[in-house]
Amino acid sequence: MRKSLVFLVLPLALSACNWGIKLDDSARNVRTAWNGDVGSCREQGKVTVSVMNRVGPVDRSDLKVRDELEVLARNEAAKMGADTIKPVSEPREGSQDWAAYTCGSRTLPAARGTTAPSTPAPSNPPAQGGFETVPLKN
Repeated sequence: MRKSLVFLVLPLALSACNWGIKLDDSARNVRTAWNGDVGSCREQGKVTVSVMNRVGPVDRSDLKVRDELEVLARNEAAKMGADTIKPVSEPREGSQDWAAYTCGSRTLPAARGTTAPSTPAPSNPPAQGGFETVPLKN
């Protein structure tokens, strides 16, 4: 009986780990420079963020931990007035260092509910990195 209760409660406890980690409205325009393209940017500072990477004896999903670290870093960068972040190190024990930059007026995707840009988009935009994204639903 006790063992079955643990198996019922454990998934609920694990799913509750990310309930409080949300992207702030001000952080929606903070981009992540995964390719390290910050040569023309001004460094604003460093940010260290951390989340739980284990719940008791169970390791959390590495992808979920990385996603949450990025969200927290974007939130902190927005508070600093930065518009770009770049990972400085790999996540370790649920913690990761990021650098925050101001890169100026780069073209960012428009937020939902805003008007479209006045210049029309090309009919066949070039694929970035040789990949093309296709929407799953209309």
